[in-house]
Amino acid sequence: MRGVRLPRLPRTTRGRRRAVQALMLGAVLALAPATWMRVTTEDRLHTTADVPAQDVAVVFGAGLWNGRPTPYLAHRLDTAAELYRAGKVKVLLVTGDNSRTEYDEPSAMRAYLAERGVPDDRVVSDYAGFDTWDSCVRAKKIFGVDRAVLVTQDFHIKRAVALCGAAGVESYGVGVGEPKDATWYYGTTRELAAAGKAALDAALRPDPHFLGEREDGVTKALAAPRTDG
Repeated sequence: MRGVRLPRLPRTTRGRRRAVQALMLGAVLALAPATWMRVTTEDRLHTTADVPAQDVAVVFGAGLWNGRPTPYLAHRLDTAAELYRAGKVKVLLVTGDNSRTEYDEPSAMRAYLAERGVPDDRVVSDYAGFDTWDSCVRAKKIFGVDRAVLVTQDFHIKRAVALCGAAGVESYGVGVGEPKDATWYYGTTRELAAAGKAALDAALRPDPHFLGEREDGVTKALAAPRTDG
């Protein structure tokens, strides 16, 4: 096309060598966040059958359709309910977006779990889990969670475990498998970009969008006797 100038390759051997070195450095820097997540989480990923028992499971939001959990969020909640029924966890902390009155992820998640037999007094809602980092920080600072099982899709679980670890929550991850459809490929591709932000969050440790006062919902739920067997 006229008017478009393509970048020129360096004319000297030294210049070409520097260009290759710059490209290699860029590739290393681009892959560094994903490498960090893999190294920090490789011994922390489990199935529902072999995950170490913990008091709390954290379930991350994944969107609503007409006020109901999306299929991906429903699968996370199904897995969390399975962990509860198996005695792997005692309390479920559901964390999601409630930034608008007409959009309330935690309440929809809570209702879905109730439909599947999880007692309401075993579910605690975090209404300001606007992203993964916020949910991890709030689990630690607001709800006093020191250890947890994290439940999310398999392509997201490494980032969740890495970020919660950086936030001070010793975590084990249960990744929910999904068919490799368009949504799965979109989520997997999105994780490549999200890895960079995750590394920055872990390094800089910014405050979440909303912190607020300490809440005792998890403590009270753990102290209450279980009445559903």
